[in-house]
Amino acid sequence: MSTTATPAAEAGAPLTGGVARHRTALIGGAALVALLLGTVLLGGGGWPAHFAVDLSGPMGDTSDWITDNRDSHPLFLYFFGHISNVVVLSVRAVYLVLLAIGWAGVTAAAGLVAGCLAGLRPALTAVSAFALCGLLGMWVPTMQTLALMVVAVAASVLLGAVLGLAAGLSGRVHRALRPVLDTMQVLPAFAYLLPVVLVFGIGVPAAVLATVVYAAPPMARLTALGLRGADAGVMEAAASLGATGRQRLLTARLPLARKELLLGVNQSIMMALSMAVIASVIGAGGLGDRVYQALASVDVGAALAAGVPVVLLAVVLDRVTGAAGERIGAAPARGTGLGWAVAAAGTVAVALVGRCTDRLSWPDAWTVDIAGPVNSAVDWMTAHLYSGIPVVGGTADWAARFTTWVLDPLRDGLQWLPWWAVLLLVGVVAQLIGSWRTALTAVLAMAAIGVLGVWDPALDTLSQVLAAVAVTLLAGVAIGVVAARSPRLERVLRPVLDVFQTMPQFVYLIPVVALFGVGRAPATAAAVVYALPAVVRITAQGMRAVDPVAMESSRSLGATGWQQLRQVQLPLARPALLLAVNQGVVLVLAVVIIGGLVGGGALGYEVVFGLAQGDLATGLVAGAAIVCLGLMLDRVTQPVGRESRDA
Repeated sequence: MSTTATPAAEAGAPLTGGVARHRTALIGGAALVALLLGTVLLGGGGWPAHFAVDLSGPMGDTSDWITDNRDSHPLFLYFFGHISNVVVLSVRAVYLVLLAIGWAGVTAAAGLVAGCLAGLRPALTAVSAFALCGLLGMWVPTMQTLALMVVAVAASVLLGAVLGLAAGLSGRVHRALRPVLDTMQVLPAFAYLLPVVLVFGIGVPAAVLATVVYAAPPMARLTALGLRGADAGVMEAAASLGATGRQRLLTARLPLARKELLLGVNQSIMMALSMAVIASVIGAGGLGDRVYQALASVDVGAALAAGVPVVLLAVVLDRVTGAAGERIGAAPARGTGLGWAVAAAGTVAVALVGRCTDRLSWPDAWTVDIAGPVNSAVDWMTAHLYSGIPVVGGTADWAARFTTWVLDPLRDGLQWLPWWAVLLLVGVVAQLIGSWRTALTAVLAMAAIGVLGVWDPALDTLSQVLAAVAVTLLAGVAIGVVAARSPRLERVLRPVLDVFQTMPQFVYLIPVVALFGVGRAPATAAAVVYALPAVVRITAQGMRAVDPVAMESSRSLGATGWQQLRQVQLPLARPALLLAVNQGVVLVLAVVIIGGLVGGGALGYEVVFGLAQGDLATGLVAGAAIVCLGLMLDRVTQPVGRESRDA
């Protein structure tokens, strides 16, 4: 029996290996056959009209019912109304406390709290950041934004922690929540601003709740990741000692997941701040409103003056929570309780001095106007760089050429392909990178776009995303590789990347419009600038994480620096590079949609139009199509496991 089985096994092994080696060729051949058969049987053309579903009627009826019953129906009076009142009272209470403490008290509190949590350097950073907000003349808008962010982040962390706790303790809940969290993160903010405005009206409640929807998923994901990744040995030891489920949760799981929990808080804060400007469209006020007004008038100086405080708040909170996370697990320093008492007493003392001297608001004499010089610089760049540069042309010429040579052919090519050919192409790429399940999900997501009746606008958006991702990856991977091999360059790039990652998305649009005009090219350029820092960071981290033993072995064998890069570092950093591609796609998609405000067109314009006109059908259908597009791109560009992506 053994002698007869061995030749079969030996014969089957080369066959299996051959199939594995020629998998790409087999899939490519099958795709070519399917393409020929599809041409004969299905013909060409866009998405068939009889396969589309018109949702304008039901959506319009829903919008009308909400508008007619918002002031009388018990659901709005006794549920949504109470939520709205709680949000308004909470934001107002925080804002009044900030005003009562005064600028000196708030600055002192920020420095003292940062010092207790993270140390001296973050404390100095916090004090400098709040002082700069006052110097820029943005103290009151900063306090308005800070009050809204405090309430929104608290609600996001609470909601995310509850969802993450349920997902971390139950595999069934984790599987059920995964698509919900995916949708919440991929759905563009403009798409869910519309239903929030319909229910709560324009104002602070709608802005806070939209921010919570956007900022809660990272906390939920990281909480679930930390709880599910708890050391099995520790959990087994706790169970063997007779601990109940609640005791194991409180004494083992949660302490082991402290770093993930703090990282979730950090990410929720950053996501909430990134929503500060977008939420201004529906009455959030504060810094976001200043940026939005500057965008309407293409005032780069005013936008920068309002955008810099948002960056400063984000940098301070990122540094403080990051440094606090690094301290987790270390022995508590002596006098920690005394330090908090001193911080509280110092804040109260400074606040009392400010109230007694009647210096609660930031003095007008201590402000610096940067809008004028910035606008002068922008005017100079527009006059000298927009057009007329010998040989190379100006930025307007570059935008026109990029549109003519890249965006137009890519869009026309995608829209020229038959609908079934697009589905086939998506399925083949997903199958080559992932599995048949990945391919099925990607194809179904793409088909759903056609069913929603927005096939051509979706392909237009896809062309912009593909062009922006290509530019982002070419520049980001190159910069990341150089930064990984040069610690000095990495130190220089870090503050630059911090600024670019925390700058509100709207702020990118203003200088881009000033330099490139209005159209799809400016929207693509803004998306590249926004997504580039993430690609650079992930690439550099992946390159630095390559096993030093492998690098030393290749060096001992006489490999040159180029050979090490091409044959050792890049292959071993493949998971990080794939993650960089995935994150680049997601971030580019987010900003390309906002590019609808500056002539980007396609789905982004339909979402913005639906919000501006109160057209629930147009806005939500376009938003759902963006979710499907994001889901397809996510599956096509990220073949690694879900747990690795969450990590």
